[in-house]
Amino acid sequence: MVSRGLILSTLSVTLVACVNMQAPQPAITSHIPQNFSQNHSGKTIAEKSYKEFISDPKLVQVIEISLNNNRDLRTATLNIERVQQQYQITKNSQLPTIGVTGNAVRQVSPSINPNNPVSTFQVGLGMTAYELDFWGRVQNLKDAALNNYLATQSAKEAVQISLISNITQVWLNYAFAQANLNLAEQTLKAQVDAYNLNKKRFDVGIDSEVPLKQAQISVETARNDVATYKTQIQQAKNLLDLLAGHPVPQNLLPNHAIQNITFEKNFAAGLPSDLLNHRPDLKAAEYELRAAGANIGAAKARMFPTISLTGSTGYASSELKDLFKTGNFAWSIGPNIDLPIFDWGTRKTNIKIAETDQKIALAKYEKAIQSAFRE
Repeated sequence: MVSRGLILSTLSVTLVACVNMQAPQPAITSHIPQNFSQNHSGKTIAEKSYKEFISDPKLVQVIEISLNNNRDLRTATLNIERVQQQYQITKNSQLPTIGVTGNAVRQVSPSINPNNPVSTFQVGLGMTAYELDFWGRVQNLKDAALNNYLATQSAKEAVQISLISNITQVWLNYAFAQANLNLAEQTLKAQVDAYNLNKKRFDVGIDSEVPLKQAQISVETARNDVATYKTQIQQAKNLLDLLAGHPVPQNLLPNHAIQNITFEKNFAAGLPSDLLNHRPDLKAAEYELRAAGANIGAAKARMFPTISLTGSTGYASSELKDLFKTGNFAWSIGPNIDLPIFDWGTRKTNIKIAETDQKIALAKYEKAIQSAFRE
């Protein structure tokens, strides 16, 4: 009878241990086509590095400077380190905490022997509150921390891609402003020459004052254009320095008209699903959605008893000199069960909060899919 009861108890604990409260992945509505109207075979552009795509060596060097010095990218990198440490802490919570314990107590019991104090000395190793994860609470917290870590990594990749795109755009803006300035300066020279010619004709009485006034207006317009493009060049340089996190050397700035900054290669557009799988912002949204599901599991597990194991082993004696004798060896082990009976709905509210967070993460994920396809 005892053996049968022990078997049933062991089987029950085994079955309970398989319980996982993690919420299932919600259905995602993306509404994207299965293919593009124009597509090519071969390697997709999403699989290419910027060094394989951008051909201008100056622009490549500016991008490398920005990747090493940009403050937003540095913040994203530090966020990864922080979340990685948080994940390690959550992962370690699945392991027991073992430490050295020791105490010395001297006490008097008035009802037993008021005139004879009793001394107790103890030293040993102790395991404190190791949670037996029957309901998957600790595992779900670990899964949530892991997905948050992966989301942070993907967020850094998204920041990096955005930085490369912005650097390229501003670098091109500088080149276009420089080309427009060259053209405006040539136009100004031509307008000044035309004005001087009209002034001579006016001075000798060949033309009236009207052509001279028109020529003067053209000169002022050309001068304004020159000033405008000089301002645009300075603004582009300031923004380039800000994005790079470091002053961009003059020799890395474009000093001629840009014909093409990319290698003349045709890359396949790829299937929409393939392209979306390569977008780090979409990966980050997906990991956040998974983390939200794991948090629901952890919140639901709090509805069940928290069972933890505490134990110790060592020596205990009434005399300090006899503490480490063989006969004074002692050990103890036992479970602790914690189940709040009245919490005024706090645990249920935590579940609702976790479920709402999952809905928010789902909405963000679906929006990220739509934005990715539009881009």
